[in-house]
Amino acid sequence: MPSLQDRFDPRRNGFDALRLLFALLVAVDHGVSAYSGAHLQVGRTGIGDFALDGFFVLSGFLVTRSWMQLDSFPRFAWHRFLRIMPGFWVCLVVVAFVVAPLAAALQGMSPLQAFTGTPSAWDYVVQNAGLLIVHFDIAGILADLPKQDSFNGSVWTLAFEAFCYAIVGVAGALGLLRRRPALVPVAAAVLVALTVLQEAGLPVLLNDRVLRLVLMFLLGATAYLYADRVPLRGDLAALAAALFLVSPLLFADYRVLGAVPLTYLCLWAATSFSWRTRADLSYGFYIYHWPLQQLLVLTALGSAPVAVFVTVSIALAVLPAAASWYLVERPAMRHRDSPLPDRLAERLVAPFAPALHGTRPRRP
Repeated sequence: MPSLQDRFDPRRNGFDALRLLFALLVAVDHGVSAYSGAHLQVGRTGIGDFALDGFFVLSGFLVTRSWMQLDSFPRFAWHRFLRIMPGFWVCLVVVAFVVAPLAAALQGMSPLQAFTGTPSAWDYVVQNAGLLIVHFDIAGILADLPKQDSFNGSVWTLAFEAFCYAIVGVAGALGLLRRRPALVPVAAAVLVALTVLQEAGLPVLLNDRVLRLVLMFLLGATAYLYADRVPLRGDLAALAAALFLVSPLLFADYRVLGAVPLTYLCLWAATSFSWRTRADLSYGFYIYHWPLQQLLVLTALGSAPVAVFVTVSIALAVLPAAASWYLVERPAMRHRDSPLPDRLAERLVAPFAPALHGTRPRRP
């Protein structure tokens, strides 16, 4: 019986294709809501929520693998930084200094309002630069749209992604991923239990978004740590699909029943076919589709049928996604082997080295 470990080939897999598919599903959901304010839902769950959960499953699997390969906190943090932050920072600048003035002009306002209103374009860039999104609005420019004050509602998830990276980094640095890997599925089981309690109406002292996204990430991490014990079979995939499809019809939070089946389906699909390209557009597509849709709804396309609006917005989002990959993300990741993180770590640790070794620094 083939296991997940047997089927996973780092060079030939469908992870990139699945991530792009999930980005497309999120864009479809956001496109409909940008046009009408409504969401495409199954039960009480939007299709964008299913896709986002799938993102976190794949991320949990791949990021845990990254730690196990690097086994170094400075290098792990450096790799994660390069994958998210340069593209994110450039996106903030593009939205603040290009999208916001254009949105103002399309509504008959002065483009300078983006810089003179509150919060200003400068506030948007500087105060959001740490990943925790403080401002979604710029100068009230989008106040009359269905999504109102949000120039880029997609990027709120990046802070949670970074939080999950930190969990892996700290657990790895403490040796837990190698010596106590069972703690990861135990933590995931606790979060499933909390999800069940929340569904039952009991108070859970944990933010809904933290509960949801950390759960999906830990399920992906568990799958990697125990890949040799996860059987991959078509009949099990069919059973997982059935459970996943019925879960949003039975529960307000489909994760009560559907979190584990979705995890299985994602990893079964990702290892069942290979589709690799030179350009990984999923991240750029994810962070740029929303501001593009907010611009397009202000044009004549905003009065076109919703199917036309969504299709055109998705086609056009390929352009900034490709620019982000070729001009920002790929060049940044070429510096993955830079000695900078190790040097920084040495400088940070050097003042504490005598205490760590039980000696006192010598006096001149």
